[in-house]
Amino acid sequence: MTRPETVAERVARLRDDFDRSFAEPARVFDDENIELLAVRAGDRPYAIRLAQASGVHPERPVTALPTTVGALLGVAGYAGVVVPVYDLAALLGHPIPQRPRWLMLTAGAPPLTLAFHELERHLRVPATDVIAGTVDSAGRHGCLHGMVRLADGNRPIVDVPATRELVHQLAGHRPVPEESR
Repeated sequence: MTRPETVAERVARLRDDFDRSFAEPARVFDDENIELLAVRAGDRPYAIRLAQASGVHPERPVTALPTTVGALLGVAGYAGVVVPVYDLAALLGHPIPQRPRWLMLTAGAPPLTLAFHELERHLRVPATDVIAGTVDSAGRHGCLHGMVRLADGNRPIVDVPATRELVHQLAGHRPVPEESR
């Protein structure tokens, strides 16, 4: 009988697997499979497309800022760049009192970090297990696009570009025209 994996061992294994994925040559997939990160924002399960992430960090320092935007936790530094950090649960309409432990630096511009409470696992699922379309209900601001069918239940998929647009709206920014990006 093997002993259960400790939290520290699980974190180290997840970090090593994630880091190793960037060191491996780029994999070419056809449209048959989609790679996702299974996460929890608050106590709710979600998935995020791995292609929309450029890094995941546990317990990275976040410097708080004075703000009226409840979802803005502050800023974090990445390779000399200061990036805003937003609580994903709050953006999705269900803030909880515990501070999120995981930070995901998103791919794309401008830089954005989404904070969530738990990184559960990496998923590679057949594209047929992803149901396309907006699955938002009230309070989620159009940030959920699609659903993935898993053995342990369906998970809404967080769309990073839509979430970035919500953050811009919350910050009072005007939309950036496509040709300027």
